[in-house]
Amino acid sequence: MMKQLIALSLVVLLGSHFFGNSIMNALAGETEIPALEKYYTSIEIQKGDSLWSIAGTYLENSGMTTAQYVKELKNINGLKEDTIHSGQYLTVVYFASDSDSRVR
Repeated sequence: MMKQLIALSLVVLLGSHFFGNSIMNALAGETEIPALEKYYTSIEIQKGDSLWSIAGTYLENSGMTTAQYVKELKNINGLKEDTIHSGQYLTVVYFASDSDSRVR
């Protein structure tokens, strides 16, 4: 019985070592995804712009669909309708890493 317990302990120890090293080696090869920050900027609406076209420009890295981003734009700017006019200003949100936090 004692030999079986020692053998089982040895198998568990070796298995833990093997799988632990395999997992650590796999994780070591992964690159870290940079943290994205949320930024706001104001843009002047141009002729032909719509909330949907603006969403297409700024939603990158947001994790939102275009419809969700349009809803967010309306919420941020207190808009009840989708109608916007050239010459108006609109606050938009965009997502970028700290190293890429330039104003668009």
